[in-house]
Formats: sequence, structure tokens, C-alpha cells
Amino acid sequence: MYKFFNLIFLFLFVSMNAQIHEVGVFVGGSNYIGDVGATTYIAPNKLALGILYKWNKNPRLAYRFSFNGAYIYANDIDSNEPGRNLRGYHFRNSIKEVSLGLEFNFFDFNLHEGKRKYTPYVHSGLNYFSSHDAYVSSGEIVMSGDHKGSFAIPMTLGVKSNIWPKIILAIEVGARYTLTDNLDGSNPNDDNLMKFGNINNNDWYVFSGLTLTYTFGNKPCYCAE
Repeated sequence: MYKFFNLIFLFLFVSMNAQIHEVGVFVGGSNYIGDVGATTYIAPNKLALGILYKWNKNPRLAYRFSFNGAYIYANDIDSNEPGRNLRGYHFRNSIKEVSLGLEFNFFDFNLHEGKRKYTPYVHSGLNYFSSHDAYVSSGEIVMSGDHKGSFAIPMTLGVKSNIWPKIILAIEVGARYTLTDNLDGSNPNDDNLMKFGNINNNDWYVFSGLTLTYTFGNKPCYCAE
């Protein structure tokens, strides 16, 4: 992980004089979708925070790096399914993720033009995240002290605008399709432990909120290479 961060920072340093950059923060909420609790797609119930960096290659395309952290929480009593209500499971897990991907603007978003601009955008890439390993014991979901790493595919939709000359505000919803089915303890690797729910579907978690970024750097040449 330390080598990965060193490579990222080296990349940022080398590119610093070539393109325009954005650095900022993400503030919002998180929710989980899986075998416990409600199945509402966007229902943030815990705080999510993060930092992000963008390297704008041209007015339509940017490379995006972020580090986010949040808790995810779910309770069967919040579900509309009677079976889950009777079961009564609940859990809280922690998520720390590193994300690297591409952001595509639907409209030209040239940050060097003085006038107010806005654009919808989409983002995807690859995330690596860590969370507590989980299992069921004596009718309760237990979070172990062990952390497990896995990958997720982010799918983000948002709208952004340059609200001040060097400040960009965006609102976005980003769903993560994880490559694990055990954020909630429903599908542990140990076959001696109980499994429940649909063990053929992986878990999701969603970050919804605002990003606020500051732009800097030399004016790029948006020319054909």
C-alpha cells in the first residue's frame, strides 16, 4: 500500500507543470445494500468523508484519485420484508477505500474560461477497500478484529459547477459493486460458520454527497497529440 501511494504522489509531481489540477474534499453519507436491512438504493445513514485529486486532461476527461472513509450500518427492522423484520439482524462495519478512475463530462468544462459553467458527469474505475471480517455467532452478527481487503467497481453520477473562479462544487451519488459478499457476515469463508441470505449476490455500498475542489496549475494545451 505504501508503494502504491508513493507511485501516485510521484505521478502527481511529474504532471504538476503540464495540466490543470483539482484538489478537494468529499462530504456526505453512506449506505449499504445487501442481505441485512433495507434495500433502498440511496439512503445515507452514516457520515462519509474523503479527499480527492483530479488531473484534467481536456474539458471532457479527467483522471480522478480519491481516498474515502465511512461506516456502513444496516438493521433488519428498517426493511420492508417481513422475513428480515422477524430475523432482526443488524451490523456496523467500517470502509476505507482508495479509488483510481476516469471522470467524463457531458459538456465542455474548460476551467480557464471566466464564465459560469456546469455539466453532468459520470465516473468509474477501480477501488480497493478494507473492511472488518464478519460472521454470525449466537444469533448476532459479529465484527472480528481482522480487516479484509477487496476490490469494488465504482459507478458515479453527478453534476458540477464552478461557483467561484477557482472553486468547483459538485453533487454526486456513487455506488460501489464489491467483489465480496461478506460486509454483513452473510457469507464467511469458513464453511463451519453460518451463512444466510442470497449468497450468489455480492454486496454494494453507496456514497452520496458533495465535493468541493480548488483548481490550480498552468493552462493546458487541449490539442490533438
